[in-house]
Amino acid sequence: MPRTLQDLLAGLPNVPDADVPDGADETHNVLVRTVGEPKRFDFKPQPHWDLGPALGILDFDRGVKLTGSRFYVLSGAGARLQRALIAWMLDLHRRQGYLEKYTPFVVRGQTLFASGQLPKFRDNLYHDHEEDLWMVPTAEVPLTGLHMDEILDGATLPRHYTAYTPCFRREKMSAGRDVRGIKRGHQFDKVEMYTFCTPEDSGAELERMLSHAEQTCVELGLTYRVKVLCTGDLGFSARKTYDVEVWAPGCGEWLEVSSVSNCGEFQARRANARFRLDSSSKPRYLHTLNGSGLGLPRVLIAVLENYQQADGTVIVPDVLRPWMGGTDRLVPEGA
Repeated sequence: MPRTLQDLLAGLPNVPDADVPDGADETHNVLVRTVGEPKRFDFKPQPHWDLGPALGILDFDRGVKLTGSRFYVLSGAGARLQRALIAWMLDLHRRQGYLEKYTPFVVRGQTLFASGQLPKFRDNLYHDHEEDLWMVPTAEVPLTGLHMDEILDGATLPRHYTAYTPCFRREKMSAGRDVRGIKRGHQFDKVEMYTFCTPEDSGAELERMLSHAEQTCVELGLTYRVKVLCTGDLGFSARKTYDVEVWAPGCGEWLEVSSVSNCGEFQARRANARFRLDSSSKPRYLHTLNGSGLGLPRVLIAVLENYQQADGTVIVPDVLRPWMGGTDRLVPEGA
């Protein structure tokens, strides 16, 4: 079937900011800073794919039995730790000035188009053909759609939102170290930060949101680094992106837990989301920004691997203990 001009235009990505470094792929991303030193152990740290089952909190076999490869079951303290991370991050973002939203986990196709997911990533999305609804790949999607076809009062800007959703993405993944454990899957949890603002403010808002993602790492006591993505590694909708990566000593690698992006007016044009400074001024397109604050299960991996002890137990970070009923340590089964 011939593609229409609209189809072709909808497949064009955003234009990078002038200060985004040139590069073909992720090897040309630029390190901005590293905060902290990778933790040193007086024993060989275990990767989470060994640590979790030994603690009785991570069950790969039953996840595969229920659904298939790349699925797993969290049990007991593992399930509670996942829930604690989500609740703690939402409360942290509320203190940072974000308004919490609870959104649908399925959306219309137009909502996905507005965020830039359709038509580009059609093959990576889960679709209910009978109802023509799509499972969200990230809370960025419904948050982008909140003000679709609206004209906001400029006096109410910027608007900062946060939301938790499960995220569903179809990914083709081959076996190997890169996908071992729970680093990548078709279903995962994420807390999102989102901003609607004027074009004049979006540069400062990007740095503000990055600082909030970093604060999340700091309060969890995780070593992290920040990179600015090059032109060849930018996402479809982004004009500038920072990645935040945490150190996972058991895996022996840096894991991306947040991408904080300024999308400019790219998504707002697709969503027809505008603002007006006063009754006499012409409506203008909003700027939108999004960032993970943070993404699971990689934060869960980092907590387990960084806080593990020689006896196989895992210390619960101080900030999470109120959401863990005061539990301060995860103990292996039978201990």
